[in-house]
Amino acid sequence: MKKVVVLTGAGISAESGINTFRDANGLWEGHDIMEVASPIGWNNNPALVLDFYNKRRSQLHSVAPNLAHKALVALEKTHEVTIVTQNIDDLHERAGSSNVVHLHGELLKVRSQFDENLVLDWKDDLHLGDLCEHNSQLRPHIVWFGEEVPMLEKAIDITEQADILMIIGTSMQVYPAASLLQYAPASTPIYFIDPKPAIAPNENLTILAEKATVGVPKVVEELVENFS
Repeated sequence: MKKVVVLTGAGISAESGINTFRDANGLWEGHDIMEVASPIGWNNNPALVLDFYNKRRSQLHSVAPNLAHKALVALEKTHEVTIVTQNIDDLHERAGSSNVVHLHGELLKVRSQFDENLVLDWKDDLHLGDLCEHNSQLRPHIVWFGEEVPMLEKAIDITEQADILMIIGTSMQVYPAASLLQYAPASTPIYFIDPKPAIAPNENLTILAEKATVGVPKVVEELVENFS
């Protein structure tokens, strides 16, 4: 079985109705990014941050995986597929993908401020006063600006073993996620699927300037036919 590593970003979730990370004006749902996605914002106004993610979590319950998510699940029948996603939603898991690594955390989990390794599943609203077993406030299990990306080393190890690399719905302009591309073996075929691809030409690179629900099924069909 070929090892297929899939890097996904906001574009694949957008087609399910989840708003992308930020608008062209730098705002996220009308908020300055640093107000709702940084330790400083959390310290300044934790109630605002909790409300922001409560709304994101509520929205997540109203959307469903799309054709791109489902095509990646189908690929598991013939390939060893690992998804490394920048997205904090659970659409890959709900579609049925069995091996998903979340670089930037997960919306349906929270963690202790006292012990960052104490992570809990959480599907409902999170409020001030919701405490962990150490009597410490729980916070969203999200990697905010200025924080380390704990799953990065695992993602690097996975990318280094890729026989085939797919990049879906991401500009590959945001670091450290964008750095993963350089860890793929030099001869690895790369498929880049995005309506506005921003990537340097490469002899191993195939670009599909299409949205995920169109481009991903095409690539999956090709991989099943030619690399099984």
